[in-house]
Amino acid sequence: MGKQQTLRRFAFVALTTLGLVAGARAEPYAGPLFDTHLHYNEEAVGPYPLADVLGRMQRSGVRAIVANSRPNDGTRALASALDQTRAAGVTVVPFVRLYRNRADYNGWFKDESIHTMVLEQLAAGTPAGPFRGIGEFHLYESANANGAVARKLMQLAQAKGLAVLAHVDDDAIDLLLAHAPEARLIWAHTGIGGAPVARVRALLLKYPKLMGELSYRPDLTDANGHLSAEWRTLMLEFPGRFLVGSDTWVNARWDSYETLMTQARLWLGDLPPAVAKGIAWGNAAALFGLGEPVESKNKRP
Repeated sequence: MGKQQTLRRFAFVALTTLGLVAGARAEPYAGPLFDTHLHYNEEAVGPYPLADVLGRMQRSGVRAIVANSRPNDGTRALASALDQTRAAGVTVVPFVRLYRNRADYNGWFKDESIHTMVLEQLAAGTPAGPFRGIGEFHLYESANANGAVARKLMQLAQAKGLAVLAHVDDDAIDLLLAHAPEARLIWAHTGIGGAPVARVRALLLKYPKLMGELSYRPDLTDANGHLSAEWRTLMLEFPGRFLVGSDTWVNARWDSYETLMTQARLWLGDLPPAVAKGIAWGNAAALFGLGEPVESKNKRP
């Protein structure tokens, strides 16, 4: 980027930030949402049948989801319900999750049977189409990013053009992308441990394909649920690099699903409309080759 472009971007960010302080709060974002971090895990399937979860999505204005579940049966259930998802106006983007059970969380990165399972799932595909990514996976220690299976899966994702959803710290971002520099890595929570905004900015600059998913992100909003000044500035600098998600990892998150989406709409409303729609829908839609959402057969309540 040239000097003049840098100055123009700085001026744009400064002016829009000042505009937020000087003016009244905008209305919450009212457009479509793409939930890029959704689990339909085995403990949710009984209490929340498909009709129920799709109703929650529809009432929230969620028009597409990245489905990744423990085990992958939950994702397959969503991807197989073609009539129901079509009626709700929800597009399912399936990911292969690396967990067959909770025991897999701690050792998947060195477990060759996980690599075999991923290959089998990718070969089988789903009724909603091929799997589009791998994850969410966790690395509780950064160094585990160098495990043999972690390395092979990153390289597989790069070779096949799959996205990767990774719940890791900032050091692991560097380690994972050292294996596959061109991989499309989605950083779950953009660092749930609270990596400083300066570090997030540095990683976005270093890795042009890195995306940040924003559920559970510390310091994203203030006590009133509005976007913090430093995160608003960062989003204006990188409007094409952020995504929204619910992270329904426990059933309580399904109970509060509509509230979570309402909260996202509130802080999205603090952004210029085009930026808000990009983060809410357009960035993920571009990542997975979707256009504008089609009208559902059932109108949103």
